[in-house]
Amino acid sequence: MDKPYGDQKTKSSAPDFEELSRNMARFLEGATKATAAYLKPLEERGSPPEMANDASEAIRTLGRVAESWMSDPQKALEAQTRLGSQFLDLWATTLRKAQGESAEPVAEPESKDGRFKDPEWSENPVFDFLKQAYLISSRWAEDMVEEADGLDERTRHKAQFYVKQISSALSPSNFLLTNPELIRETIKENGANLARGMAMLAEDIQAGSGELKIRQTDPGNFKVGENIATTPGKVVFRNDLIELIQYAPSTKQVLKRPLLIVPPWINKYYILDLNPEKSFIRWAVAQGLTVFCISWVNPKEQHAEKGFEHYMREGIFAALDAIEQATGEKKVTAIGYCVGGTLLAVTMAYMAAKRDKRIDSATFFTAQVDFTHAGDLKVFADEEQIRAIEADMKKRGYLEGSRMANAFNMLRPTDLIWSNVVNVYMKGQAPSAFDLLYWNSDSTRMPAANHAFYLRNCYLDNTLAKGEMKIDGVKLDLKKIKAPIFNLAAKEDHIAPARSVFLGSQMFGGPVDFVLAGSGHIAGVVNSANKPKYQFWTGGPAEGELEDWTAKATETPGSWWPYWFSWIEKQAPKKVPAREPGSGKLEPLGDAPGTYVLARA
Repeated sequence: MDKPYGDQKTKSSAPDFEELSRNMARFLEGATKATAAYLKPLEERGSPPEMANDASEAIRTLGRVAESWMSDPQKALEAQTRLGSQFLDLWATTLRKAQGESAEPVAEPESKDGRFKDPEWSENPVFDFLKQAYLISSRWAEDMVEEADGLDERTRHKAQFYVKQISSALSPSNFLLTNPELIRETIKENGANLARGMAMLAEDIQAGSGELKIRQTDPGNFKVGENIATTPGKVVFRNDLIELIQYAPSTKQVLKRPLLIVPPWINKYYILDLNPEKSFIRWAVAQGLTVFCISWVNPKEQHAEKGFEHYMREGIFAALDAIEQATGEKKVTAIGYCVGGTLLAVTMAYMAAKRDKRIDSATFFTAQVDFTHAGDLKVFADEEQIRAIEADMKKRGYLEGSRMANAFNMLRPTDLIWSNVVNVYMKGQAPSAFDLLYWNSDSTRMPAANHAFYLRNCYLDNTLAKGEMKIDGVKLDLKKIKAPIFNLAAKEDHIAPARSVFLGSQMFGGPVDFVLAGSGHIAGVVNSANKPKYQFWTGGPAEGELEDWTAKATETPGSWWPYWFSWIEKQAPKKVPAREPGSGKLEPLGDAPGTYVLARA
């Protein structure tokens, strides 16, 4: 009887060739399934996958860099000489190490780089050479982009992004024969790791309908409404775009002014309600806030024409009307997260033009209103690529959720792509259960009209910051927003860079409390007051440059949540008896988290 290929126990370091051959047969069986899963939708589609367009764009962009260097042969020769000199130094130090002498490395990985932590990367001369050769080459390529003359900043930015993708992909840590840890693991398990990994690869290509949907966590351990998104509440309103959830109070009294949360529709709202310890929503309820949260529909073909104006009217405006019916309160304080914050700012500018003052104060979580410094996502938003995306969306009426998920993963390719490729598909390790990564994989579609408007008006033309954006014929001016603003940026944010959020703080016409959180786009926001991991900085008005502001700011250990609540409470401290969902004019339609959040892309 065959041994299970998941058996990792061995009695010696030498491989068992009989078991190795069985595992290689299973590996080839998995490879056949993976190939079939890739080819099936390709044959049905009759056209290459979208990544072919991305590859063409990368080639064109890097070709511009090459042209720049070819136009100056002397400068190109100097650059080649610099690279050659570093490799000669590496070869000399490698020879000394091989002879038992000590030698300082020519190139060392950054302290946060976990790819080369295994001791053999430094102790074994062969792997040490591969590691340093890779570091020298990748850093030289980065310098070539940085030092290329005659490139506009957009092209340079795109080239930097593509070089990062290529260098991350070509790391010797990603390949079996050049990674000492993978070699040991494969010998130890007689190839069982590769068989398991290939089986999971086939499953994940099938799950992605022909494109690899990288396995980041074990989805079987989570169920929305059972062990994530569990804060008690009721759906009190529903239309074609939203379900509005009102959460049950946990205090006898609450602040009179309700809170409306406008989450991003690029992901699902329950990032703010992952589990009881991390849940911002549960914590806000416990502070005595009547919390309402929008849960956006996961769009289908019939939502193709839903644009920013629809999301404003059928989203935020519909929620404001429902909150008034539920509580009797016309005025609210609002939170907008990421693109939900961009929509909230657009809505408030429109309301200011119409003299509608129902949103009495607003909080923005890592949200951009000025896209001058919008980071690597701008790589996907030039005219040619937007036209390609629009053509793709026209076929279905929406952008597949996997496209946005892949774009976000590419912002941190080493951590979010290649570490998973190595651990899952080469080590054969099923990923651990991690609620944040489950949420990250629970992607949503983008309706065609909405997404095209967002890409063109924000990332491409930056019309909101310029005062040129129009909604329903109304030209929007952020300076007309006089309501108090709490603007939260995250120091290591790759999606809404802190510099971008800081600059956006200067766009509003009223008082702005700018706060800088530690960590990134998610962890900086979901830095629970119950178990804080990071710090935050406060320092007065967002004036000048972010670096100057940060240098003078006050650093506070722990979560920024209590600081935010004190800001909320000072504005409208009056309290009333707690409000139960359904106690007003709206009958509950069902329990939280509702039905829209359950639809998978």
